[in-house]
Amino acid sequence: MPLTLFAPLTLSIITVLIAMSLTSLAASRAGRWSVIDVTWGLGFVAIALVNRLTVTALNGHAALGRPPAEQARVDALERASNVRGWVLVLLVSLWGLRLAWHIYRRSIGHGEDPRYEAIKARNPSYARAALIPQGVIMLFVSLPVIVGIWLSNSLIGPLFWIGLAVYAIGLCFEVVGDAQLAAYKRDPGRGPVMDRGLWAWTRHPNYFGDACMWWGIWLLAADGGIAPALTVLSPVLMTYFLVFVSGAKLLEKSMMKRPGYPEYAARTSMFFPLPPKRSS
Repeated sequence: MPLTLFAPLTLSIITVLIAMSLTSLAASRAGRWSVIDVTWGLGFVAIALVNRLTVTALNGHAALGRPPAEQARVDALERASNVRGWVLVLLVSLWGLRLAWHIYRRSIGHGEDPRYEAIKARNPSYARAALIPQGVIMLFVSLPVIVGIWLSNSLIGPLFWIGLAVYAIGLCFEVVGDAQLAAYKRDPGRGPVMDRGLWAWTRHPNYFGDACMWWGIWLLAADGGIAPALTVLSPVLMTYFLVFVSGAKLLEKSMMKRPGYPEYAARTSMFFPLPPKRSS
């Protein structure tokens, strides 16, 4: 397999173009731009799966006839690459499918997302204002997965297991945080602000969990060699967006208007989990 990213990047760009074209049709039919939020998770799954299936097909035509010792080494590296590649697909799929379902279920019966209403006011072109930027970001954030699937060239090492552990921590924060929030919303005697469980340690356990999951994915990919490790800016960008652009900071603008939230914010870490501050 040639050590070049031309083929996987081309394959990934085509995958994103197809996903965004289908999203555009769905948005026109629904009359809402916010359907792109469902595509956000599904697009990552498609990129990972298409690349992994392509590598699997190409490996099926690999050349044999090497000396036994060299062949054994090549076979061991191939097995490690296959394990790492399919685990990457599994982790991305678990994250993406869960996110897509959560957003779809949450959006049923609701109108346009206020964020997209604001974007429409500035730029009525759906492709320029929403599809193209999210498609480019999706490709960039997917780089650890793409490079990890194609250019993995080492045996399973410590970073693989560390990555799994970091991902598991992130998944726990997402699942437990969402469950605690759902229980809070069902409680007729709830207070004005959710400040129990994980929410007592961070105001945004789900966004923190998202960041952990992508850092775990990067660590697992980086276990495959220097090329995947060089994609570190991908989880950095994802974390930046989760904190400062489309995640925590954006939500804080509206939440600060809720009674009791400024006091909650004063004693609770915004993103990274920390023990709550004691009231003075």
